[in-house]
Amino acid sequence: MSWSSVGNWFKTQVTLKNLFRLFLGQLVSFVLALMSFTSSLIASLGVDAPITQTSFTYLALAVVYGSILLYRGQKLRIPWYWYLALGFVDVQGNYLVNKAFQFSSITSVTLLDCWTIVWAIFLTYFFIGTRYSLWQLGGAALCVLGLGLVLLSDAGVGGGGGSKPILGDALVIAGTLFFAMSNVGEEFCVKKKDRIEVVSMIGLFGMLVSGVELSIFELKSLESVTWSTNIILGFAGYTFSSFMFYTITPFVLKLSGATMFNLSLLTSDMWAVVVRILFYRQQVDWLYFVAFGVVVIGLVTYSTTEKVPATVVEDGSQSVEYQELNAESRDEC
Repeated sequence: MSWSSVGNWFKTQVTLKNLFRLFLGQLVSFVLALMSFTSSLIASLGVDAPITQTSFTYLALAVVYGSILLYRGQKLRIPWYWYLALGFVDVQGNYLVNKAFQFSSITSVTLLDCWTIVWAIFLTYFFIGTRYSLWQLGGAALCVLGLGLVLLSDAGVGGGGGSKPILGDALVIAGTLFFAMSNVGEEFCVKKKDRIEVVSMIGLFGMLVSGVELSIFELKSLESVTWSTNIILGFAGYTFSSFMFYTITPFVLKLSGATMFNLSLLTSDMWAVVVRILFYRQQVDWLYFVAFGVVVIGLVTYSTTEKVPATVVEDGSQSVEYQELNAESRDEC
């Protein structure tokens, strides 16, 4: 193979569209790392208000995308009670993961987020009917092994970070279960061809659920907060980054599918390592790097052997793509 043929192949592969996909994927990854950083910063400032923290995000989603939906004047394509359920599980996932920053390190929380993939496999297998290859299951098993090493490190074998790392890790794992239910439900709703409706309804019902839970569980915590510029900036940073995450994610799935999305989010763990070392001046245990390497291998194995799973539509006459959303790239939001 000549150098000219290699160059021609490279030119055909590296297109503007591929570069745009890569840019969007890394933008989502950076936004996710920014969410983790601001949430960890809020916790380090002594504020224990995870529900309030996400309420501003849901409010922003409801106002921005709800206004677009009202301008269209269209009826909901999915019954409102499904959006209520979707908003409920999304709120619980955000609450548990943000609460975990009170007890565990930013690196452990971000890496343990990978449990979402494991829960999603179970949920899609039993409730959606998605089927996975042995290679995909093997990749998921490697991810679980890597996450087990994180738990081992936080248990004290290597010295994890945080005041109660095991409690924090348990909260993250529980939170990823709710995130998986939210992601599966959101992807199913997106199949109705209207991302604006889905995001706006998540914002609306997420705001309502957050308001109820906040009034019951978090008023005393808010009363004890001594508000400062750093705390306000932390809340503003989290609201902005999480709003961008909810906004960009559907487009990454639309252009690249689950493969690029999962691989892109993986780099957010390395951003978390940089934040922990440079901002918090903390050492990262060697077991974390081993765990990260195992998770990388697991996710690459899962993603590179991923096929488009099929599920049956309501009339049972035709199968449709579940994870791959590229077919929707021709449709309008």
